[in-house]
Amino acid sequence: MSTVIKGGTIVTADTTFPADILIEGETITAIGKDLTGDTVIDAAGCYVMPGGIDPHTHMEMPFMGTHSADDFHSGTRAGVSGGTTMMVDFVLPDFNQSLIDALQAWHQKAGKAVTDYSFHMAI
Repeated sequence: MSTVIKGGTIVTADTTFPADILIEGETITAIGKDLTGDTVIDAAGCYVMPGGIDPHTHMEMPFMGTHSADDFHSGTRAGVSGGTTMMVDFVLPDFNQSLIDALQAWHQKAGKAVTDYSFHMAI
């Protein structure tokens, strides 16, 4: 199944240009003019750019007997609404918890994420 984002203005780090984008599966396979696909998204009049990466998040962060308001589901949904498609969250091991056990616990929590994610480890 292929998708074409058609007629948008592509934004890169140093330029903008009109073009179509062909996506096959989850991979961009071509950028050019007059591309075709099974599904077409009309991007005329729109900017098309990569999603952002938030390198410093605290989802479900424990703090003084409480937790941050956002869990991985609500936090990543909020991020997507602003164009963020990946985050790097902090793993905070409990006192006397091994780093591996803490990482496994964060992976369990992150299963609710709707974006890509990675982790920093607080040591």
